[in-house]
Amino acid sequence: MRVLVVTSGVPFIRGGGEILADNLCLALSRAGHDAELISIPFKRYPPNRIPDHILACRLLDLTEACGLRIDRVIGLRFPAYLTPHPNKTIWLLHQHRTAYELWDHRTAGDLIHYPDGPVIRETIRQADRELIPEAKAVYTLSENVSDRLRRFCGIAGEPLYSPPAHASQFHAGPADGYFFFPSRVSRMKRQLLVIEGLARCREKTRVRFAGEADHPGELAACVEAIRHLKMEGRVEWLGWISEEQKRELYANCLGVIFPPEDENYGYVTLEAMLSSKPVITCSDSGGPLELVVDRQTGLVADPTPESLGQAMDALWVDRRCAAAMGEAGRARYEDLKISWEHAVEKLLC
Repeated sequence: MRVLVVTSGVPFIRGGGEILADNLCLALSRAGHDAELISIPFKRYPPNRIPDHILACRLLDLTEACGLRIDRVIGLRFPAYLTPHPNKTIWLLHQHRTAYELWDHRTAGDLIHYPDGPVIRETIRQADRELIPEAKAVYTLSENVSDRLRRFCGIAGEPLYSPPAHASQFHAGPADGYFFFPSRVSRMKRQLLVIEGLARCREKTRVRFAGEADHPGELAACVEAIRHLKMEGRVEWLGWISEEQKRELYANCLGVIFPPEDENYGYVTLEAMLSSKPVITCSDSGGPLELVVDRQTGLVADPTPESLGQAMDALWVDRRCAAAMGEAGRARYEDLKISWEHAVEKLLC
């Protein structure tokens, strides 16, 4: 079968969505299909350009290439998943979030600040409501994404989990005296909240952060908070690290901290589970809550410095309990049967 994976992205920016698209193509190829990835450049600003991007995707003809029929299209990201094809499946990573649940978010909202923002928002929503149902099947990255699609558009989507990149290479090691927080630095990921929680800990807990900042100001705010709260000796800022380094840091940490705000899915959670490490997340973190079982595979804290500090203290003091939670997390990952073979089977059925 000839399969096109169609997504959108920003040139020179690479994250979880790009990694998923690459790995999906590899999985399709391993399954014996002829698979190609098309990434359509998407510029969301100024917002009045967004309808142009929708139209550009609608005008694409992906039914054939050089006289060869394209048997299946799998759409991943807005607005690429709106590309027409008579045999299209959508695996919805997320919609254009600032037209939905992030419309009036205190920091992430952008459309709301433009005079034509409400009109653009309705254009996006109307396109989704009318065009997503064209697909033969609609899957989503998580139950959290399915819930938004159902709540805002009245469209059902079946959650289909994907494994993280290089899943087989994650492993467990002896727990050292630090928590690990790998993620790009942004307000939605809430590194600043963790730093504030660290200052509330009664124990001398330590956190190693890894990841680059979305904007220089995000990192500057964290550095200033570390200085102000006198946390210099308990925080290590690693910045960009290799995949090999990341796996070793997972393997040897006491636990993983991942408290984002309303995350779509959260590969960090899965990587921690594969490394047999407990996860501390928050009650409003979205996707991770589908994977973390409170007090069994990790701890679910309130999104406050005090509650996060208490969770860190609890695992820091009871290392045996932390190890048991980590083992339970690994077992839960196996029970979920997350695999590329399963994903390909569902997407092509």
